[in-house]
Amino acid sequence: MCPSRPSEVKMNEKLLRAAQQGDAETVTNILDSSVSVKECLTSFHKKSGDTAAHLAARHGHVSILTVLNSFGASFEMENLDGKRALHEAAISGQDDCVKYLLSVKANVDPLKRADWTPLMLACTKSNLRVIQELVNHGADLRLRNKDGWNCFHIAAREGHTDILKYILDCNNDIWDTVSKNGRTPLHTAALHGNLEAVKLFLQQCTYKVDSVDSCGTTPLMDAIRTGFIDTADALIDIHKADHMKSDTLGRQALHLAAQAGCEVSIHFLIEKCGAPVNSVTAIGGLSPLHLAAKEGQCGAIQCLLGLSADINITDFKGRTALHMAVGGHHLECVRCLLANGAIDFEDKSGTKASQLTEKQDIRRLFEEMAQ
Repeated sequence: MCPSRPSEVKMNEKLLRAAQQGDAETVTNILDSSVSVKECLTSFHKKSGDTAAHLAARHGHVSILTVLNSFGASFEMENLDGKRALHEAAISGQDDCVKYLLSVKANVDPLKRADWTPLMLACTKSNLRVIQELVNHGADLRLRNKDGWNCFHIAAREGHTDILKYILDCNNDIWDTVSKNGRTPLHTAALHGNLEAVKLFLQQCTYKVDSVDSCGTTPLMDAIRTGFIDTADALIDIHKADHMKSDTLGRQALHLAAQAGCEVSIHFLIEKCGAPVNSVTAIGGLSPLHLAAKEGQCGAIQCLLGLSADINITDFKGRTALHMAVGGHHLECVRCLLANGAIDFEDKSGTKASQLTEKQDIRRLFEEMAQ
């Protein structure tokens, strides 16, 4: 605790505990009997920096906030995360506490660490009432955090369509925003498989088809690498997204699915969308099989081979998937490739896959295949 005298430390510990428990009588008695009310009101938990106001707001105790206010407490004190009482009430979905704090003129848009406002924190949850209260008291919808996300972008990650619709009703062009790395709310909703949010965006917002972030990633690529096939299907069907589009490294959606080991996406792209199983990246000439082997995705390797991938296809350096698996020391991938007919070719530098490791368990596989 902040004070140093044992009796005061004990009293302040009791105050914080009572505030957390919603014991208004004890809080009142402590403040009435305190030698220094101001010092008592500004006492805080040394590990979190939480004051009585933080604890009351977090746990929904309006009665405690009322008592604290009557004794002149400030609701603008920050804890060690930079949060004020309103931040705590907002993220905890305590709409009565939010209402009370705003009624006594608490700052509606204070910034905590990483530049998050109470409205942004509220958008990580599902309580629309809290968001409405903040907006009705002037919360700025367009403020951005350190990553360049505004409240709409944050709500897109959570996918609560009632909140997204409300924010769009408040500001019909707020969807037109990108983060510092160029990602739109559509990217974020797709990445997290928020299908209804994606459909809402495609109906009410005019996102450019296959818009890319700083890495050249499209919303479709995000949905594919995380295995949200229903979302990917909606993007292709409604938004006319192109599964053959490449990112900055020349990877298409199928390459990303293989790299992530997402078998459901591999099947979807090849069987439903007609993606060529042996397509290669524009940079490096890597096939989906190469990328699966490089990342140790044994299930994806088996999936691709089952869909007629060329097991001995080479990249621009003459390397096969076997080179990738051995170079990454992926024992089970090496075993799978050898069992399915992979050949220990030399690449363009004259190096065989078997020469890329000193690990005895992998070398033993090659010896067994040679017998």
